[in-house]
Formats: sequence, structure tokens, C-alpha cells
Amino acid sequence: MKFRTLPGTKVQVSEIGLGLWTVSTGWWGTYTEGEAISLMHKALDLGITLYDAADTYGNGYSEELIARAFPNQRDQIVIATKVGYNFYDHGNERRGQREIPQDFSVPFIRTAVEKALKRLNTDHIDILQLHNIRMEQVEDDALWTLMEQLVKEGKILAHGAALGPAIGWLYEGVDCVQRRQPQILQHIYNLLEPHPGRQIMDEGGATQDAVEPARTRYLIRVPHSSGMLEGKYTKDTVFPPNDHRSHRPRSWLLNGVKKIEALQFLTGPDRTLGQAALQWLLADARIASCLPNIYDEEQLKEFAAAPDSPALTGEELQRIEELSRGNFGLEGETPNYKGTMTREAAGV
Repeated sequence: MKFRTLPGTKVQVSEIGLGLWTVSTGWWGTYTEGEAISLMHKALDLGITLYDAADTYGNGYSEELIARAFPNQRDQIVIATKVGYNFYDHGNERRGQREIPQDFSVPFIRTAVEKALKRLNTDHIDILQLHNIRMEQVEDDALWTLMEQLVKEGKILAHGAALGPAIGWLYEGVDCVQRRQPQILQHIYNLLEPHPGRQIMDEGGATQDAVEPARTRYLIRVPHSSGMLEGKYTKDTVFPPNDHRSHRPRSWLLNGVKKIEALQFLTGPDRTLGQAALQWLLADARIASCLPNIYDEEQLKEFAAAPDSPALTGEELQRIEELSRGNFGLEGETPNYKGTMTREAAGV
């Protein structure tokens, strides 16, 4: 495993992290507490030190899992969590992955942080993220003043935001980075879905090969395009109704399988396609860590070994860029973006 440090902090994260949503929400199958903790223990054994939770995952369960899994390893792990959804009053209203009401008022966020600290059984959170912000939160000076105050109080070491839940939110991301310069921004980005992730990073600060990058680093969610870039789907693959991937359109599956065929040049005896997808992301110095959807030990071993697999060559990176620019030779697709994707929608 390799590690990257967030600028201006002592927070060092493993290049591959473990997102707790897979074992705490039921969106990727059902896990007993013992199964979840066993996977987390194996992750740490393989060098994964970053554990990304959210207070709303399982109504606090993902944070409780971290405390139960690592009661004596606090100095060995990096805890990232998120606040902003009011599951305290609305947690029982959740149906599948539909959003419940958010509350980003200063009193609510401060209380949410205190409760998260208690569930995590720790005196500090390494990375606190505002969960799925909208433009209103980007513009809320009091909210970002609170985040800085929490750093001064020692309750958090670094802060930022997560964008979502679905792909999009271009100007929420751009404006957040430009105006607030958070240490972390989490968003969806992968070599099959580079937009708007790349634009967020490009407009937000320095280019990927800059000697002195901007302060913000990125946590990458859905780095395998909901498993497509693991190279195991076929046109006949069917996902259970409650599975996260069942929300993807049929065209995503059919076109994705064709794109994967064009990317087979990335595979070899020392590198799987899933590892290559992570290496494509890690070639960008602005990316702090990738959060692949890990839900079994086989995946865990494969993805944890990705940083030590052969890095992509300049020729391979160029070939990927050319394929992406031409949409892999397929007819244009109509993406379904969320959030503000134009400046007019952002009210600027």
C-alpha cells in the first residue's frame, strides 16, 4: 500500500480506502456484524487505513462498526465520516436510496459531530465531510466558519464535502473548491464517467501535473462505474431490485460491456482491469484516495494490491484518452446528471 498526505495537515491516507456503505446500508447485499468487521480487519491487514463512513449509513451503524472493529487501533486508522442528513427525526422514513431531509444549520451540524464522536468512541474525526451539499451550503459562511472552528477545537483534523448522491453537481463542486478550499472533496469519477469529475478538479485548482497543487484533494467514489470496470458483467447480467446497480439504465450495461472490450489492452499477468481503473485515477496527484465498492475478500485483495500493480504508461493513458474522447466508437449517450451543470442554473 502507498499513502498520500492532505496538504496542511498530518492526515495521511492509504491510496485505497474502504467505504463502509457496502457493509452497513444493505445496498450491496446483507452483512452480519461479524462479517463486516472481519472484512474491515482484513482491510487493515492489507494496508488500508482509510475508513469512510457517514452518520446516515444505517442510522449511525457504519460509525459504530468502526468503533467495534478497531477498539485499540485508533492510531492506525484514518476515520472519515459525513454529516448533514437528519436521520434522527427521519431515519425511519428512508425507502431504498431515496434521500431523507437534510439539516446544515450550525446547531444541528455541531450536535451531529458530537454524536458521531460518541458512536465512533473517539475524541476526533480525521476527515469530516458535509454530506451531499447543495449550492446553499457552498454559500453559507456560518457553516464553513463552523468547520474551521471544529478544527481549532481539535474535534476534526480536516474537512470538506461530498457531492451526490448521483453523478453531477458540477458547480457545487467547482464553487466549493474555489471559494472554501476544503482539504477534501468526495465525488464520483472514473475512466468511463470522467465528466463532470475532471472539470470539477480542473476548474477547482491546479492541473494534475502541477508541482504545487491546490490545497484540495479528492476522494473518488464509484471508481469502477458501479462495478463495470471490474470486467465481469455481460449483457445478460441482472441485479436484484434492492441492489445499488439496479438503478442504472439498461444502456449503461449494454454500452459498458462494449467499452470494457476496448479496454482489455490494460490487463495482463500483473494487473487486472479493476486495478488498472484505480491506477488511472492514482496517476492524478490531486486524488488522495479511491473508495472502490468492496464487498468480499476477493475484491479486497485485488483492490488493495492496485497501488503496487504496474502503473499505466504514457501510451496507455493516451489511448484511454482517445477512446474516451470518441465515446469508445459508440453512439452518443444522454447522461442523467444531477445538480447545477450550467452557470445559469447556479445563479451566476
